[in-house]
Amino acid sequence: MGLFDFLSNDGEKKPVQPAAKPAAGGATDFFGNTNQAAATPAAPAAAQGETYTVVSGDSLSKIAKHHYGDAAKWHQIYEANKGTIGSNPDHIEVGQVLTLPKL
Repeated sequence: MGLFDFLSNDGEKKPVQPAAKPAAGGATDFFGNTNQAAATPAAPAAAQGETYTVVSGDSLSKIAKHHYGDAAKWHQIYEANKGTIGSNPDHIEVGQVLTLPKL
C-alpha cells in the first residue's frame, strides 16, 4: 500500500493482498509479471525457412529449381504462401515476399 492509497481511502488501513501466482508454463520477470514471449519462444529463422522477393520473370517452379534444385517442389512453396499468392499459383507478382519452407 502506497502513501497515495492511504490518503485516498480516508486513512482507512486495509490488509495487503497476496500476489497472484502466474499460470503454469508462463515465465515471469523479477517483478512477477508474466512474459508470454519468454514462455513460448519463437522458432529460429532457419526452422521457419527463408524469404524470397519475387522478381520479373519468376514462377514458383523457377524459384523451386533455384532454391531446392527441383522445379517440381513448387507445390511446397505454394502451400506455404497461399495467403500471399491467392488461389492461382500461376499468378505471383513482382515484389511479393514468399516464405521458402525448409524441406
